[in-house]
Amino acid sequence: MSTMPKAARPAWMSPRSWCVLLGVLAATLALDLWSKAWSFEHVAEYAIVLPDRETVADPSYRLPFHEGIRVVPGSLLDFHLVLNRGAVFGIGQQQRWLFVCFSILAVLVGLWIFARWTRERMTMAHVGIALVLAGGLGNLYDRLLVGAVRDFLHMLPRWNLPFGLAWPGGATEVFPWVFNVADVSLLVGLALLYLHSRREELRRERAKAR
Repeated sequence: MSTMPKAARPAWMSPRSWCVLLGVLAATLALDLWSKAWSFEHVAEYAIVLPDRETVADPSYRLPFHEGIRVVPGSLLDFHLVLNRGAVFGIGQQQRWLFVCFSILAVLVGLWIFARWTRERMTMAHVGIALVLAGGLGNLYDRLLVGAVRDFLHMLPRWNLPFGLAWPGGATEVFPWVFNVADVSLLVGLALLYLHSRREELRRERAKAR
C-alpha cells in the first residue's frame, strides 16, 4: 500500500479525482449536445434537419430564416440558430480543420495537466479542466460530425453600441455573437483554473512567510 500522503498524491492515482473529472465532463458534454439538438428542433417554427456535414461546412450554405425565441424579458437573452464555422464566438471563420486539430491538442494538453500537475484534493482545478475538456469535445463533435458548430444563445439582443459605434465587420450590437453551452463551459473552466492558480500562489506565499 502506498504511503504517499493524500494531499501529495497525483490526480491520476486518485479515484476521487477521476470521478470528479469524468463526472463533470460527462454531465457538461451531455448538456451541450442535448441543448444543441433541442435548439435545432424547437427554436425555429419547424425542426431544422441539417444536410450532410460537407454541405454544412460550405460557407455558401445558410440556415432557413427564422425569428428565434425571446427567452428572458428585457432583451437579455434570445435563442437564435447559427452555424459557426470558426472558434468561440465566431472567431476565425472558415478554419474548420485548424480548429479540429487545435481542439484535439487542447484535450490532450488538458489531460496531461490533470495527470502531471494536479493533486488529489485540487477539486477546483479538476472541475475547471473537466469544463474545458467538455467544451472542447462538444464543439469538436460538431465540427467532425455536423460540419460546423451549432450555436443558439444570443445575449443582449437589440442592445446597440452608443454613439453609432460598430465592431469590425459592421455589427452594431453590444454583444453580436451567438454561442452555445460548450463555449460557456470553456470560459468558466478557464476562469476556475485561473482562480485555482491564484489560490495556489497565495498558499505558497503564506507558506514561505512562516
